Amino acid sequence: MNQAGLGWLAYALMTVTCWGLYGILLHGGQVGMADPTNGRYKAYLFVGIAYFLVAVLAPLAILVATGADWNLPAKGITWSLVAGIAGAVGAFGVLLAFGAKGTPAVVMSIVFAGAPIVNAIVSMALHPPAGGVGGVRWQFFAGIAFAALGGCLVTLYKPDPAPPRAAAPHAVTTSAQSAAP
Repeated sequence: MNQAGLGWLAYALMTVTCWGLYGILLHGGQVGMADPTNGRYKAYLFVGIAYFLVAVLAPLAILVATGADWNLPAKGITWSLVAGIAGAVGAFGVLLAFGAKGTPAVVMSIVFAGAPIVNAIVSMALHPPAGGVGGVRWQFFAGIAFAALGGCLVTLYKPDPAPPRAAAPHAVTTSAQSAAP
């Protein structure tokens, strides 16, 4: 296999890792805010700050460093903004799901099983396959069904969380106990 041709796979796996951790980390941020009413909004604020740091400052630095031209066609701007809005609304939906008592394991399983299905349907609508839907192999439709089934099975049969740990009793020391004989 041509190793030079697998760069895309490394980036795809990087994304899988980051997005696979996203829900767990975001839930941790929400809980870590210690504010049952507004914790999710506070966490989302810092997601936005992180996006600014990574998705605004980093590409800006790269564009400046590489001497890119600043021709920004309206069509590219529009689609990019719509994509950013979709991503931000999706992230907000994840937080709202957590706030409605969804757990990271279930919410993210539904998101990551459902997103490829939506992607496949919209991609086929925007870029119809040769021969129409009838020209698509059955394995493609089986993959969509398995993705949906996987999301359902993870949701229905997720492991129960461990019971909360009891707080360890604090050791009591007195001056008499700590005094040397």
